[in-house]
Amino acid sequence: MKSTFDPIAFKEKLESFGTFPMPYLFKFIVPFGKEGEIAAIFPDEEVVLKPSIGGKYISTTIHKQVESADQVLGLYEKAARIEGVISL
Repeated sequence: MKSTFDPIAFKEKLESFGTFPMPYLFKFIVPFGKEGEIAAIFPDEEVVLKPSIGGKYISTTIHKQVESADQVLGLYEKAARIEGVISL
């Protein structure tokens, strides 16, 4: 059974981690060739790329200082628009 994303519960969990602003680690897996679309969401951040063994996917890791749980949610929503993205 596929689980559904609950943004309210996720926001509550984020807010329970600590006080904003705080550093946050974003990780995504995207099909090869889509890594630039992730980088465009984080224009001022270093995006660390690691290709999969088969070369079909790219793992992306971004460390970003975020101002609020809403900002984190907004960035995940932008990433979700990328075809084939998996948010970790």
